[in-house]
Amino acid sequence: MIRLRCVVEHITYQNEKNGWSVMKVKVKGYDNLVTLTGSLLDVPVGSVLLVDGDWRVDPKYGQQFVAQSWTEVMPATLYGIEKYLGSGLVKGIGPAYAKAIVSRFGLETIDVIENDIERLLEVPRLGKKRMEKIRDSWEKQKDIKEVMVFLQGHGVSTAFAAKIYRKYEKESIAKVKENPYQLADDIWGIGFKTADSIASKMGYEKNDPRRC
Repeated sequence: MIRLRCVVEHITYQNEKNGWSVMKVKVKGYDNLVTLTGSLLDVPVGSVLLVDGDWRVDPKYGQQFVAQSWTEVMPATLYGIEKYLGSGLVKGIGPAYAKAIVSRFGLETIDVIENDIERLLEVPRLGKKRMEKIRDSWEKQKDIKEVMVFLQGHGVSTAFAAKIYRKYEKESIAKVKENPYQLADDIWGIGFKTADSIASKMGYEKNDPRRC
């Protein structure tokens, strides 16, 4: 297993149902953009990712890095923050507002949005309605990240994690904790064996009645 740190520069393809994506990413030490494939749910241009996976050569498309799991880290430069916010990830922020917000708050921008979002009203022409739209969108993205981290931590592949989120959305963690065996009935592709493996990693006993 190899780990890459990369920045998403371009999205070639993204399946909204299962999160399967083909992206062009920038990787330090590589002159050309690298093709990244895998289940990368709602990952937009500008995202900084730590990706675990392996290289493979596709007969048609050439060398690719296939993601097995991934985590998103916040960009640490002004350019990265501006590109991240202006990518379309956060509803209510386009390139122009991203530039204005980063100009006002600099490297504190992410912290402001995360912990003191009403300060966005300090940005010229950014009103309360837009600020609330940004807040709602930001919270949704947090939900997605929390669900993906939780599920991957219990042995759920990114592909299945994407399907689980699409089914249960912000209730995903609670649903899986309540009864992981329900996944076999609700999620296409997850059978009893997979659900049982998830339950085992969560500490369920073999004699648990929900296993029947």
